[in-house]
Amino acid sequence: MPCNLSDGIDALTAAALGALQGLTEFLPVSSSGHVAIGAHFFEIEGNSLALVILLHLGTLLATVVLFRRDISNLAIEGVAAVRDPARFRATPEGRTLVAIAIATAATGALGWALRNVAEAFAEDLRLVGYGFLISAAGLIASGVARGDRDEVAWPQALAVGLAQGMAVLPGVSRSGVTIAVAMLLGISGNASFRFSFLVSLPAIVAAAVYEAGGADGLGSLGAEAWIGGATAMVTGYVALLVLRHIILVGRMWTFSLYLIPLGLFLVTR
Repeated sequence: MPCNLSDGIDALTAAALGALQGLTEFLPVSSSGHVAIGAHFFEIEGNSLALVILLHLGTLLATVVLFRRDISNLAIEGVAAVRDPARFRATPEGRTLVAIAIATAATGALGWALRNVAEAFAEDLRLVGYGFLISAAGLIASGVARGDRDEVAWPQALAVGLAQGMAVLPGVSRSGVTIAVAMLLGISGNASFRFSFLVSLPAIVAAAVYEAGGADGLGSLGAEAWIGGATAMVTGYVALLVLRHIILVGRMWTFSLYLIPLGLFLVTR
């Protein structure tokens, strides 16, 4: 019989994990790394991946709310482009859809290849520490980026997708590495922010569907875990607004001042 993945987790603990997820999902500090630390602190053992996916679904909804206009425009353009494929090259929305598809394919391939490594990272806080240091390196590099392009070409989309795939490793910040890679490849901060979160949508949905299909998927989660997901949505929306402001003023690199000592502490503990 499938176990209840919220056994041993009370509503307050689930809400704390949800807040942790929501605040760290969008800020470039790695939500998965912090949730791994939180799970270790609260002594949550085994079968935690589906719970993490549910927390990600909470922040997915926050992303949909903030980018609802972009998502609507892309959906409309997608329907039109299916009827007239030339639109995939002729319109900005069509080219963005192609870029998202390329990035998603790259993410899926690398994420699948790293799935076993990701589980090992989640169980070893020392490995999570190395992930934090990788994130910090990307953030520091983003501080010297001076991109001004507002559209993501396919080679840049491929690089962003690979960066997102690497972020299945706890400690590696998805938002941090994808935005940093885009900026270093010449994309403006605002466009990098937008593309990073648009390309996160299919990846999170695909991961959730994959987990839900398993015996220990989302259907086995209890009410406490859903409380965590709702908390993640609310706090995630706030964090998303904060990150947009930080990128616009060019201060994303400052998060490395937090990640470096945290990573070094975990690596040397």
